[in-house]
Amino acid sequence: MAKTLVAYFSASGVTKGVAEKLASAAGAELFEIVPEQTYSNEDLNWNNKKSRSSMEMNDHSCRPGIRSTVSDMGQYDCVFVGFPVWWYREPSIIDTFLEAYDFSGKTLVPFCTSGGSGLGETAANMRSLAKGAKVQDGKRFSGSSPKSEIEGWVSELVLHN
Repeated sequence: MAKTLVAYFSASGVTKGVAEKLASAAGAELFEIVPEQTYSNEDLNWNNKKSRSSMEMNDHSCRPGIRSTVSDMGQYDCVFVGFPVWWYREPSIIDTFLEAYDFSGKTLVPFCTSGGSGLGETAANMRSLAKGAKVQDGKRFSGSSPKSEIEGWVSELVLHN
């Protein structure tokens, strides 16, 4: 596989666990997308229409700040982008990440964690935000997905690209 990065946002730690397994399976470097302002449990309460996450997801122009940057995105050919599903799509902080770099000519592969919701409109959103990138459809994992499942997915990606 080409030089690969696994970039992920994890609000509760679940996505981090999957990202670490994925980075190991793909022989990739790991980058955590850390928000400038940490999300509290109250911020993540999707039942509260006034919670930070609810307000961000209702405003598709919202772009939460990120604490650090990938020092040399140009070195990567393939970037896995991971996140928990929020409102059937990627969280707004992923949009911030995608708009921060030139992904032209790169392959972007979304992956998400969720108890049941899939990626929804994520691939289409990523295609509109990362012009010139080849965006694959991606895959949903549960927090308890075994490393063997993730390794199998990576093997399929390598064989079909």
